[in-house]
Amino acid sequence: MAIPLVDLRIQYEELRDEVMTAFGEALDSMQLVLGPNVRALESEWASYCDAPHAIGVGNGTEALSLALKGLGIGPGDEVITVAFTFIASVECIYHVGATPVLVDIDPDTFCISPEKLAEAITPRTRAVIPVHLYGHPADMDRADAAIGDRDDIVVLEDAAQAHGARYKGARCGSLGDAAAFSFYLSKNLAGYGEGGMITAADDAVSDRIRKLRVHGSAERYCHDLIGYNSRLDELQAAVLRIKLRRLDEWNEARRQHAARYTEQLADVVQVPTAADWAEHVYHVYTIRSPQRDAIADALEAADIGHAVHYRIPVHLQAAVSELGMGPGSLPETERASEEVLSLPMYPELTGDQIDEVCAAVRGAL
Repeated sequence: MAIPLVDLRIQYEELRDEVMTAFGEALDSMQLVLGPNVRALESEWASYCDAPHAIGVGNGTEALSLALKGLGIGPGDEVITVAFTFIASVECIYHVGATPVLVDIDPDTFCISPEKLAEAITPRTRAVIPVHLYGHPADMDRADAAIGDRDDIVVLEDAAQAHGARYKGARCGSLGDAAAFSFYLSKNLAGYGEGGMITAADDAVSDRIRKLRVHGSAERYCHDLIGYNSRLDELQAAVLRIKLRRLDEWNEARRQHAARYTEQLADVVQVPTAADWAEHVYHVYTIRSPQRDAIADALEAADIGHAVHYRIPVHLQAAVSELGMGPGSLPETERASEEVLSLPMYPELTGDQIDEVCAAVRGAL
């Protein structure tokens, strides 16, 4: 593709020698499961997020499920989140036996609507999962205000797209009782495959999650809990440690790219904006237009990568049909799903490439 949605190879070529050296050292040590790179990354990620604890796990979906389980969420509990997200944000609720309650979004940020959150709280509510979508933080203070004095409700940040993002100066990952991150290969901080991380504020919750990720065990062959097999791979951790040192620089490049897009497109489409309390990291640069499909066709014809995040919102997926939420249930979510389109975004994107993408978008309109 002339301009891909995400170019993984260009970054790999830049890091190849450093990565191969780290791989060689890890393989020479043969400490391949929860070894020194995983332990170091956990410490470095906790420090980066200003969180007391960080626990490496197999992937972002398992990070969400294990975090909910570690927070004590299970059958009989209701968990409130959004439908305008990747399905993992809802799958994790089913995985622990709880009941999802899906609410609408704020159309400006694409994150959970605090007003709709407040309306959805019932005596059975035990958790809220605000999704920091596209790299923009949810409004956590207003979410907390919606929860009010319900001390029995925990907050789990879905920060899978928000590596390095800030809310009122604080990093995503330090804003709730726990947070889940994905290190899938296309994320702002990405491995070469799968990986995940949980940050947690409470010592007991952290200890429980550490057991859950290794078959409920803190000591080999001694199992305190029915757990899972969800360990972050040592080789992935080695890659992530190399990349973490560059994450802030790469996020700043994304913000500069976003500004260039916005300068050229703001008069023809709705462009993403950052709230004055948010430091956006633009995991994707997503525009909105009623003529979304025409723009996508023009990009396709120009051999330019693009994607719709997300064409079918979760509440309209067959997998959750038992919730009984048909079309019209979440109007802002459904309108967004009909209008959003993600343009190429990665740190190594060039100004000329952005200009070419913008020309194709403008030409389509």
